[in-house]
Amino acid sequence: MTIWLIILVLLPSIAAIGYQQGSIRAGFSFIGIVLGVMFAALAGNIFNPLLGIFGVTSPLLLWALPPVLGFLLVLTLVKVGGFLTHQKVDVHYKYKAGDLRLALWERLNSRLGGCLGLLNGVAYIVVFSMCVHALSYWTYQLKSPEGDSKALRLINKLGRDLQSTGMARVGRAASSISDTYYDTADFAGLIFQNSLLEARLIRYPGLLSLGERAEFQALGQDTTFAETRLKGGTISEVLQNPSAKVIFNNGELIRLTLSTLKPDLKDIGYFLTNGVSQNPAYSDPILGRWRFDSSGTMLAYRRIKPNIGGGEAARIRAWMHERFAKCVVVAAPDKTLAIKSFAPGKLLPGFPSAAELKDLKGEWKADGTTSYEFTLEGGTDKRTAKFEGNRLMIQGEGAAIAFTKED
Repeated sequence: MTIWLIILVLLPSIAAIGYQQGSIRAGFSFIGIVLGVMFAALAGNIFNPLLGIFGVTSPLLLWALPPVLGFLLVLTLVKVGGFLTHQKVDVHYKYKAGDLRLALWERLNSRLGGCLGLLNGVAYIVVFSMCVHALSYWTYQLKSPEGDSKALRLINKLGRDLQSTGMARVGRAASSISDTYYDTADFAGLIFQNSLLEARLIRYPGLLSLGERAEFQALGQDTTFAETRLKGGTISEVLQNPSAKVIFNNGELIRLTLSTLKPDLKDIGYFLTNGVSQNPAYSDPILGRWRFDSSGTMLAYRRIKPNIGGGEAARIRAWMHERFAKCVVVAAPDKTLAIKSFAPGKLLPGFPSAAELKDLKGEWKADGTTSYEFTLEGGTDKRTAKFEGNRLMIQGEGAAIAFTKED
């Protein structure tokens, strides 16, 4: 097993270094490892602005590098302290303690240093297990049957070996990484391994506002990205897509996305599996994405003109479909509202069918239990809506337009 080979090589090597360095330097090294793990994140904050100066812009590197550099900084400082202490003690025994005491000290120092070096080896193995477990937990979720890079396959192999040897429990127990990190990896793996769930994901109430951002809209309309996902492309191929790059290279957008996902990770998983949310904050029936319903709209029109003939009904249905087929209503939990591809004007035939489609934005407000008020375009356009069964009916200048929720 790879992990056992690493342990068999690492332990005697570090023990030999400890024997050569002596007990003081080896002891300080152990303290440095422990303090480095404890204060890696805190010390890593020093490097956040420096990485930007040196041109590091990748959100992944900006997240991963500071703790690593913080660990190395703390370890180096403690090691320097150990070296200076060792120098003072060494000078004392060489020039002030006499030959017998010097010989006894050198023997004790080397042998105790070897024991402490062995302890350092164990500490390094624990740190190695922490890093491999945290990294492989993500990479294993995002693996592909074939085509992954050698580095990714190596990390996944180390992760599997770590799991089979039981060292994964050691790495997880010693790590201070929150459960949210692992929940996020589970969520990412579920989406990556099931590309068809992406369509349901954008309908989750908590992500509706985020999904309306231009970056995610462009990604959803990118046919190349869709083809890559459907054919089971590797994570590298996905990240190399131009539309995906725009998102993953935008640190602010990544932080916004993670902060939006964090409170609802478990509920999102339930929603993707069952199609409904368990979060009481998303219980309002208007929340979601609604698409134009020609049958419901015709029923509303027939209430205005009950004696309409079959030929005229077919003409009106065709007119409505041409005018509103692409219309989508998005109502988000933060009370924001978007009506996309909407053709303004009276909702009755007799007007040019080639009306310019507009995207309207505004807010929604509940008016009772089944009625709503829509305030669009800064208050210049106000409409009312109500439920009729499972249909959302938006009233305009004439017949109401019916919408049904996307599943």
